[in-house]
Amino acid sequence: MICFRFPIFRPPLRRSSSSLPGKTPLAVYLSGEIHSDWRDVIRSGCEKRSLPVTFTSPNTSHEDSDDCANIILGMEKTRKNWDAKSSLLNSVRTKLLIEKADLVVVRFGPKYRQWNAAFDAGYASALGKPLVTVHPPELSHMLKEVNAAAKAVCEEPEQVVNLIDYTLTGTLQRDSSFTSSETTWGKGNKAP
Repeated sequence: MICFRFPIFRPPLRRSSSSLPGKTPLAVYLSGEIHSDWRDVIRSGCEKRSLPVTFTSPNTSHEDSDDCANIILGMEKTRKNWDAKSSLLNSVRTKLLIEKADLVVVRFGPKYRQWNAAFDAGYASALGKPLVTVHPPELSHMLKEVNAAAKAVCEEPEQVVNLIDYTLTGTLQRDSSFTSSETTWGKGNKAP
């Protein structure tokens, strides 16, 4: 028997004005890998289905992300200070947008280490935000702790579109190869 001496802390679930399905758009934050078109696939997929969704993301221009604070606040003489200033300024954007999001989607690509994406996933999880990860199957072991915090783990951006569609409308996109649980396991809820 497991006994807890202290209550488990669970952060309060904060609801933004757009957190309920219906006419108000669902706010989705798209974090992670910036070297492919995965964000465009999700945006266009939701647009084609006329889903009420607004998307935000970190600055996806690597150069602008690196230079933002030095352009806004003035030039630094060392790389260390240059990076520190920009990371702080980028964190303002990231923090505000994740806090306003109803859903956080984090993509991990196979080529680069996305430490910032892992941080975004952890921050979203700590806030109690529904988290979805997207990555190729070969990264599953390396991301097992991040995936454990996620409500869904997707391999392709199209799966995220289907998840958003289901969340907002209850609509499922079935293909001919799908076999229902009733067909697979039988009718009813048989005890193991």
